[in-house]
Amino acid sequence: MRIKDVMTPGVESATPELPVRDAAARMRDCNIGSMPVLEKGHVIGLITDRDICCRVVGDERDPAKTRVKDIMSTDILFCFHDQNISDAAKLMESNHVRRLVILTRDKTLAGFLSVDDLARWNHNLAGEVLEAVRPAH
Repeated sequence: MRIKDVMTPGVESATPELPVRDAAARMRDCNIGSMPVLEKGHVIGLITDRDICCRVVGDERDPAKTRVKDIMSTDILFCFHDQNISDAAKLMESNHVRRLVILTRDKTLAGFLSVDDLARWNHNLAGEVLEAVRPAH
């Protein structure tokens, strides 16, 4: 099965110049923990609730003045929408992540793939990914 058959298409996104306060409000309103950052239709970064917590709140920065580009992660793990779902699961496991950016072959945003998406398709595969990404105590 291909990633495009399981992923979540049409995800919310941010722009690099968006104030973090506005990005956080959008994430809250949409009940999401991360958003890809787009410039000219291409993914240039990823902002997460953890980025906001650690790089803005934790560093006592003003969320109205801090821009998404100032705190986003630029090392983005991704797969292409036409890859096999098992490729994505392996990438998630080996990098200990719960979600991946999914791109088209021309590298525009196609959607997100999360462990929840995997679980809707294959509970066993989702369990393997969760086991790999869960924090050690």
